[in-house]
Amino acid sequence: MEHFQFINSDVFAWVILPLLIVLARICDVSLDTLRMIFISKGLKNMAPLLGFFEVIIWLLAIGQIMQHLDNIVCYLAYGCGFALGNYLGMYLDEKLLIGDVIIRVITGSDAIDLIGELKSQNFGLTVVDAEGSQQKVKLIFSVIKRENIEHFVSVINQYNPRAFYTIEDVKSVNEGVFKRPRKRIINSLGFMNNKGK
Repeated sequence: MEHFQFINSDVFAWVILPLLIVLARICDVSLDTLRMIFISKGLKNMAPLLGFFEVIIWLLAIGQIMQHLDNIVCYLAYGCGFALGNYLGMYLDEKLLIGDVIIRVITGSDAIDLIGELKSQNFGLTVVDAEGSQQKVKLIFSVIKRENIEHFVSVINQYNPRAFYTIEDVKSVNEGVFKRPRKRIINSLGFMNNKGK
């Protein structure tokens, strides 16, 4: 009996229920954002699973809105949860670092050191001589894992800080040369060294 009294109380209707709606919307919109990201990256197995949970959570949230049409705080909670869910979904996308990107670098013709360093770091490159608006330039193309973007850009900034570059997502990749992960090896003295494969 106390349980039903609490559900029918003003505290539940004006505080607890809106908070639950906010949390539900954060979850379902975050899952929706991740589902769309997985689809765009060709991860076809994960997208339907996320879609299933996304819709169940959404139905629960919208069901509560329909039962409390006279509660303006529930409407505000619904909108707030949507906004926060979008933010959280984008944040998770940045942190997950899933998929590949293509980096296009346009630099002056004196890019020998930059190209040499990127190759020594095991990045696969395609280099093309081109004509810029004011001088001859080099176009450097590389498809890399998203987790390597920061390192790649730090090399660009170190060797050619005035280079122009763009980064775009790639849906799928066939063949290519990719930076190999570093492997930890324990030497005979028991110390750990980082060595490339």
